[in-house]
Amino acid sequence: MALSMGQRSGASMASLLDRLIERDPARLGGVPVFRGTRVPVKSLFDHLEAGDPLDIFLEDFPGVTREQAQAVIEIAGRHLFDEAKIA
Repeated sequence: MALSMGQRSGASMASLLDRLIERDPARLGGVPVFRGTRVPVKSLFDHLEAGDPLDIFLEDFPGVTREQAQAVIEIAGRHLFDEAKIA
């Protein structure tokens, strides 16, 4: 699921996010999780912030695919880049 961020519109980005992440009040109180899992998206960023490589996160949460994790990281990076251009 390699992304070409520069070519994605806001609508297609929202569609991609919808395929990657879900929020269900009945699952972990509505915390955003990787679709089809109970793994909070925040866990990915907690691992990265702690200095863990992506492989360690994927070992800890085998229900999350490398493609899902990489896409979420790319989207977050793009969002930060877009926000920085505005400031």
